Amino acid sequence: MALGNADMQKQIRHMMTFVEQEVSEKAEEIDAKAEEEFNIEKSCLVQTQRLKISEYYEKKEKQIEQQKETQMSNLMNQARLKVLKARVDLLDEAKSKSQ
Repeated sequence: MALGNADMQKQIRHMMTFVEQEVSEKAEEIDAKAEEEFNIEKSCLVQTQRLKISEYYEKKEKQIEQQKETQMSNLMNQARLKVLKARVDLLDEAKSKSQ
């Protein structure tokens, strides 16, 4: 009976070792899958945020360009008004001299 017990203990240890090995492998698979899913999700989030940042700066660049165009237009209008005022002043001066 002692040999039977020893064989049984050996067989139980062998089964426990096998189960522990299977558990260890399964845990490694789960960890690897979780890491892979994490990296995929992180990559998606990073890409999404990069696009948002890019869109934000493109929008800002357009706003700045529009401001520049508006300022240029205002400056040109002011210059035209000065030229017109100078013409009117010269015409008024010429009129007053001719009278």
